[in-house]
Amino acid sequence: MYDKMYITNCSIISWKFTSVFLIILYISSSESNPISHFTVASGVNGGSNCAGCTVVVSLIEQLGEIHNETVVKALDRLCSYLPPKIKGPCQVFAQFIGPILVELVTQDANPDTVCQTLRFCNTNGGPECLLYKKDEFQVNDMKQKPKNLNLMMKHSYFLSADPKICEIPGIKDICKLLDDAFRYHDPSVDIDGDKYSTAETFRGTSWRGRDCNDDDKYTHPGSRPIDYDATDDSNCNGIYGSDPATTKPYEEEFCANSQARGIAVLGDSLSAHFHLPEEWFDATKLSEAVLKDALFIIENEIDWPELSTVTGHVNNSWPEVVHGSMDSIYQRLFERNHCNHGDYQNIAVNGARSSTMSTNIMYSLSRNQTLDIPILVTYALVGNDVCNGHPDTFAHMTTVEDMKANSLKTLQYLDTILPNNSYVMVMGLADGRVLYDNLHDRIHPLGRLRNDITYTMIYDYLNCLQISPCTGWMNSNGTVRNLTTEHAETLSTALQQVVQQYGKTFKNFKIQYIDCPLTEVFDVWTKSGGQAWQLIEPVDGFHSNQMGQALTAQIMWDNMVKLYPDFIGPVNPFNKQIEEIFGNQMRSV
Repeated sequence: MYDKMYITNCSIISWKFTSVFLIILYISSSESNPISHFTVASGVNGGSNCAGCTVVVSLIEQLGEIHNETVVKALDRLCSYLPPKIKGPCQVFAQFIGPILVELVTQDANPDTVCQTLRFCNTNGGPECLLYKKDEFQVNDMKQKPKNLNLMMKHSYFLSADPKICEIPGIKDICKLLDDAFRYHDPSVDIDGDKYSTAETFRGTSWRGRDCNDDDKYTHPGSRPIDYDATDDSNCNGIYGSDPATTKPYEEEFCANSQARGIAVLGDSLSAHFHLPEEWFDATKLSEAVLKDALFIIENEIDWPELSTVTGHVNNSWPEVVHGSMDSIYQRLFERNHCNHGDYQNIAVNGARSSTMSTNIMYSLSRNQTLDIPILVTYALVGNDVCNGHPDTFAHMTTVEDMKANSLKTLQYLDTILPNNSYVMVMGLADGRVLYDNLHDRIHPLGRLRNDITYTMIYDYLNCLQISPCTGWMNSNGTVRNLTTEHAETLSTALQQVVQQYGKTFKNFKIQYIDCPLTEVFDVWTKSGGQAWQLIEPVDGFHSNQMGQALTAQIMWDNMVKLYPDFIGPVNPFNKQIEEIFGNQMRSV
C-alpha cells in the first residue's frame, strides 16, 4: 500500500470544485487532503477553499429560496438529507456557521461576497475571482457588518490569515472519514494480501473481482484453477465440482481450452468513471433520495468503476443519480466466454498521468506469470499529461521524451508480471476541445435555478483561481485549446512510436496502439441524431457520462472484433451449459 500523494492538484479539482456540500468542504482543503499536493500549488486568491465555499453557500442560499426559509433552516434541511454517519458532523457545522451565514445573506451579499467576508476568498494572489456579478455589499467595510457577525468573526478559526475548510468544527470529523476513503489504491480489506477483497468499496469489488476466499492468497479471480477446481472454486469464476456423467471437473470440460482471460485498465479518471451527480448541484433536485448513497460514492472516490467502459459489471442500481445503462468490455468478454467471470481489475486513478502510473499506480495491478491466466490490459491515460491547473499550462505538460520513458517503463514492468499470451492495448490521448465547443454557452447545474451560471463562467472562475483540472481545454481562449490538442496529438504519436519500436521485445504479451475512441464516440452519437453535450458529465464538464461510457464500450468492442479478434478470444461453445448449471454463481460479483 502506498500513500496517494502523487495525484496532481489540478487533476482532482473537479472534486475540489464540484463535490457537494460536505464532500466539497473536505476535498477543497488541499492541506488536509492527502491526495492533493504533488506537482501543483493549491491556487491563488483562496484557491480551492474559495471555490468550495462559493459552491456551498450558493446551494444553501438557493435551497432557502426554493423552500421559502432562512439559510439556517436551509442548512438544517441539507444536513437532514445526508446519511447518518455524516449528518451529525454536519449539524455541528451548521450550529457553528449558521448564525454567520444568516447575518451575511440578510445583507443581500452574494456567495462571492460571503466567502470573501469569511476570508476563504481573497485578492492576495492576483485579480479578484468572481463567479457572480459583483454586488454592492462592501466586504472591507466593517461598519456595515452586523454586531453579531463581528463577534462571530472573532472566533479563533477566523483569525487565521488563511482559513481552511477542513478546520471548521464538524467538518474536521468528515475530513477524517474522507482521508480514509482517498488514501490508498489497494483494497483496504484484504486479509490474505492478494489484492482482492470481499468488501465492495475502498478499492474492493467495485474495482476488482470478488475474492471468494480471503484467507488463501492463491484463491482469487484470474488464478489458474487448482486441480481444475474439482472441489473448490480457486479462481472465483463460479465454476467448480465434477460432471457426474463423465467424472471430469466442470472447469476442465468447459474452460480448459476456452482461452479464458481477464481484463484490466491502467488509467485516469475517465477509466475510473468519475461522476458527480448533477442532482447534488441543482438545488431544485437536492433531496434525501439523491444523497442516500453519498457514503458509498465517497468510499469509491466519487468514481463508478462498476459502471465503467472497461470494467463495468453490474446493472445501474442508482437511477436517481446515474442516468444510462451499463455496457463494458468486461461484460462482453463474459458474454463471449463465461469462464471469464469475475476476472476484472480497474487500476485507474483520478489525476493519473504517465509519470505517476510508472512510479506508483502500476504496482497495484495483480497478476502472477506462473499462477494466473492471461489478461487483456488497456493503458489509457488520455488527458492528464496535457492537463494541469497552471496559468503557464504548456510549461507543465509532459514532454515527448518523458512520455516515451514513462510509458516504456510501465510496459516493461507489465512484461515481468503478465502471464504469457496476454495482450496490451495502448490508447492515445483525447481531443478535449469537444468540452468547450459543446458546453460553453450552456447552463451549469449550479446556475439552473436562475439561469445565471454558464460553463464558460465556471471555466474562467477556476482558471482565475488557478485550480482548473485542465487549463488547456477548459479555456475560453481558442488558441490555447488548439495548442493543447496539438501537444496531445504529439504525445499520442510518441506512444505509437514506443509500441512500434519496442513491441516485439515484450516476451509475454502482444501489443497494439489504438487511437482514443472518444472522437468516434461523439461522431457516432451526433450522426444518430444526438447532441454531443448529452455525453458529457454535467457537473465537472470534463468527462464522459454514463451514456458516453457505454457507447465507448460498444465502439471499442466492435473495433476489437473487427481488427483484433485474438485480443478477446473465441466464443466458448459451453456457455449455455455453464449458465444452466452455474447460473446463480455466474451472476454474483
